[in-house]
Amino acid sequence: MNFCEKLISLRLERNLTQVKAAKGCKMSLRGYQNYERGEREPSMSKLIALADFYEVSVDELICRKWPK
Repeated sequence: MNFCEKLISLRLERNLTQVKAAKGCKMSLRGYQNYERGEREPSMSKLIALADFYEVSVDELICRKWPK
């Protein structure tokens, strides 16, 4: 699973629309959609906002397994 797939999965698990997820993360709908589509990568501050909103670690959000 990659970041885009994880983001979609987290949103769907919570039965959220992209509109509600974007508002919850305090970002534009277009910006949120770009992350789900893999068209853009979030800045560190946006990544943290996404992780906080979904109550997961940044590592989990970006599908990083630690330690290797």
